[in-house]
Amino acid sequence: MLNSRTNEEIELLRKSNMLVSLTLAEIARHIAPGITTLKLDAIAESFIRDHGAVPAFKGYNGFPATLCTSVNEEIVHGIPSAYELREGDIISVDCGVVLNGYYGDTAFTFAVGNIDDRVQKLLDYTRASLEEGVKEAVAGNRVGDISFAVQSKAESGGFSVVRELVGHGIGVKLHEAPEIPNFGKRGTGPKLPKGLVICIEPMINMGTKETVQKSDGWTIVTSDGMPSAHFEYAVAVDNGKADVLSTFRFIDEVLKNR
Repeated sequence: MLNSRTNEEIELLRKSNMLVSLTLAEIARHIAPGITTLKLDAIAESFIRDHGAVPAFKGYNGFPATLCTSVNEEIVHGIPSAYELREGDIISVDCGVVLNGYYGDTAFTFAVGNIDDRVQKLLDYTRASLEEGVKEAVAGNRVGDISFAVQSKAESGGFSVVRELVGHGIGVKLHEAPEIPNFGKRGTGPKLPKGLVICIEPMINMGTKETVQKSDGWTIVTSDGMPSAHFEYAVAVDNGKADVLSTFRFIDEVLKNR
């Protein structure tokens, strides 16, 4: 049985995901050639704790950091390090918090300075595939409707969809049922009840869909070394239209004014 949240719980989840959204906007202010991913991690941890929350990822199954920072061919779960961002890089920043006992989890892929047009197209299509998936997160639809919408949009741009990593339910745990794949068929999978809160998170590759795990035991990379992008929202399933609990509005404002 999938967990449907009460209106009160959804508002608590909204607060958690709004804090993640604001944290990512704070990170956006600092994304530039020369900054290390470890510095971005320190900024995020301070921001989260200053707002009365704790980082959700730090210590989760032994993960050592507040952020997952995945650069270029790294898809997800990159560990912050002394690596200095370079002009032309892209970096997926995935962030989670726990606030009042409820989890927030959102991700955004940033361009570092000027990037290649083809890489920009990858970012645009990945973000658009997330938006298409969100449109299907309505009560009475099935998980496969979201999956199909994400896959169709991504593949229409000539990109490939990662299979091994999926979205998930979220609430009082970081990962709850159901899994939300980014590929699939319409009309398949569990039915979506009103009040279910899920994370939809397309992970889209420029080249092959195949992946490899690095020796650190965490970082997942593309097997052909080509770039990958990742965007994620937390969404409450509702009647007629999904209720998106995360926002990229603050990030977009920062990037527009840089």
